[in-house]
Amino acid sequence: MRECTQFYINGEWVNPSNPNSFDVINPANEEVCANIALGNENDLNLAVAAAKTAFSTYSRTSIDERIALLEKVIEVYKAKLPEMGEAISLEMGAPMSLANHAQAKSGLGHLKTTLRVLKDYPFEEQVAEGQRIVQVPIGVCGMITPWNWPMNQVLLKVAPALATGCTMVLKPSEVAPLSSYLLAQILDEAGVPAGVFNMVNGDGAVVGTAMSKHPDVAMISFTGSTRAGTLVAQNAAPTVKRVAQELGGKSPNIIMPDAEIEKAVKRGVLHMFGNSGQSCNAPSRMIVPRDKLAQAEEAASKAAAKVVVGDPTAESTTMGPVVSQVQFDKIQSLMQAGVDEGAKLVFGGPGRPEGLDKGYYCKPTVFSEVSNSMQIAQEEIFGPVLVMIPYDTVEEAIEIANDTEYGLAAYIQGSDEQKMQDVAAQIRAGNIYINGANPIGEMPFGGFKMSGNGRESGPHGFVDFLEVKGISG
Repeated sequence: MRECTQFYINGEWVNPSNPNSFDVINPANEEVCANIALGNENDLNLAVAAAKTAFSTYSRTSIDERIALLEKVIEVYKAKLPEMGEAISLEMGAPMSLANHAQAKSGLGHLKTTLRVLKDYPFEEQVAEGQRIVQVPIGVCGMITPWNWPMNQVLLKVAPALATGCTMVLKPSEVAPLSSYLLAQILDEAGVPAGVFNMVNGDGAVVGTAMSKHPDVAMISFTGSTRAGTLVAQNAAPTVKRVAQELGGKSPNIIMPDAEIEKAVKRGVLHMFGNSGQSCNAPSRMIVPRDKLAQAEEAASKAAAKVVVGDPTAESTTMGPVVSQVQFDKIQSLMQAGVDEGAKLVFGGPGRPEGLDKGYYCKPTVFSEVSNSMQIAQEEIFGPVLVMIPYDTVEEAIEIANDTEYGLAAYIQGSDEQKMQDVAAQIRAGNIYINGANPIGEMPFGGFKMSGNGRESGPHGFVDFLEVKGISG
């Protein structure tokens, strides 16, 4: 069992002010795999004070100095990739192949993208003689991150903060803290100056609230549920700090009438079940031409049957457990709600997969003949549950796609590029993926409506960490 009971504050590993032990559970076997301490307001205050002191010097470092620092962080992170993959798999149940090749490497990818952006970022613009617009670091940044893609989400925040000259305090998810503990070690080894990066473990109610309210925190970057995000914004309002949020999603996947059904459905199903359905941009609502619904159901069932659920350390596993008992219970409840609402169960359903009696394993599940008004079509399940919704016209498909409080991502699959681009123009979402295309690192990530505000990744990912100053003289 791992002991990770200290916090990283002002360049040192320190004991919590009031020890409050918390067990980290391995979701694959429901056993305790690590022990951390949950911090309190005193711990958070110490971390913010360290970041505030460090800001006075780090904010004035040159671009070349920050480039050199990011290069060193990348070097150390690369060396720790196998260890990072192991930590992620242990804490949140990702199969080792996913943990190594997607989860751990996504963090490295964000570091590399941030470095590329930093080298050419226009921090200063001369608009006329004696008239300059400059972008300067905003200050101390508070970061609250989730458990589902830990390094992806943490480094979408930490990397641009380092690049722009900000200092920071990170509160990773207490459910999956091991990868962030390792990241703190990486940043320390890379020589990040004392106080620039600080980490305090804790829960949202205590440490997250204290961070959101703290008058010396200039910006909060939050990734998580919409419910928690609204609380962060409310707590931040009295101090008028900036709040950047990447929240929930219920992303549509429109199968166009001219799509190659078998290929399009298979792609959508396998994407949905990746990371056990625990991705905020998962294509959870497949919107299918009504006259091709039966064919789509057959293709979905065939694709789902090839998903191998099991031990994350087994080479054959393609889908591991969900992260916790709380998550498992929620998913099971919503699966049952789908049955009770009268949706057609095409594959899977409530209960554990056969032979998996220990661990938070769910069956990959497909519902069809779903109305967009059903609970399973509107609520973010955050598990391996796909709903198939029939449509009669493309106009109706667009209407269904937009009929949600969320607007994080959308997927379109078909043959006619111009028609798909026309549909993309009408979808109210921050990211549109056509025929399974993968975005490059410089593309912005974030959503419309209840999916949040602000953008992460690439040059757009710098914006929330900077203030704009006009200088005339």
